[in-house]
Amino acid sequence: MIEQSEPRRLRLLSYNIQSGLTTRKYSQYLTRSWKHLVPVPSRMANLDGIARILAEYDIVGLQEVDAGSLRSGFVNQVKYLADYAGFEYVFDQANRKIGMISQHGNAVLSRIRPAAITEHKLPGLIPGRGVLEIRFGADADALHVLILHMALGRRGRLRQIEFLTELVRDYRHVILMGDLNCGSDSPEMSVLLTTAHLREPAPGLYTFPSWRPDRQLDHILVSPSIAVERVAVLNHAYSDHLPIAMEVQLPEGIRLLGDLRLAASLALDTPELIPVEPPVVP
Repeated sequence: MIEQSEPRRLRLLSYNIQSGLTTRKYSQYLTRSWKHLVPVPSRMANLDGIARILAEYDIVGLQEVDAGSLRSGFVNQVKYLADYAGFEYVFDQANRKIGMISQHGNAVLSRIRPAAITEHKLPGLIPGRGVLEIRFGADADALHVLILHMALGRRGRLRQIEFLTELVRDYRHVILMGDLNCGSDSPEMSVLLTTAHLREPAPGLYTFPSWRPDRQLDHILVSPSIAVERVAVLNHAYSDHLPIAMEVQLPEGIRLLGDLRLAASLALDTPELIPVEPPVVP
């Protein structure tokens, strides 16, 4: 396992992994649509490549990850990635369940112990969207990380932005990451940044499609209190999206519970976390 970064410095990654499938051109959404329904060997090889990327980060937000169904070979992709990349704290939110065929949703992988994890359903005409809220620390100086995948339609996104604005209204320190399905210069992004009091440190980064990116769908937004040191889109085409990475410096007031001895001494609203054994090194 890599060394954890400095307590106040965090390496963040947001990645829509398309359940481990690679897409090389638009026509493959039709010609290879069957791969979204059944297990294929290439999916596991892609997950291994994705895990090697995730291993370099402290907190990872995933979208379009499968929590264990027919199409993933009944492999919980969240646990698989966490095991391979050496994450101790993981949680998945299956928002769109289609029987045994798919368990589609968001996930968090963290090297730092969360104080609490809350699942929220996002409003929308078509159900199946959600946001994971992960809290690190306590009280007014807690850090709130939100991982989400917003609607395809503008009307749906605006309703979801209203929900998000209300959710973070009283939070001082927020990191919001995910596939927002809108660009940095879109009207709905302007509404989100203004009403939720967030900022986009590096607007205009193209993340979709991975083979020839010309759309700004994936973003990491932060509160003004959080200093951003680096933002980058990573050129790893394991999905139809490219991952977006950010390094941040947290304000002094935030107490991260990276030390398990400290965490054990506090009264925490402890979430149900999937235990992950250390990876086996051949």
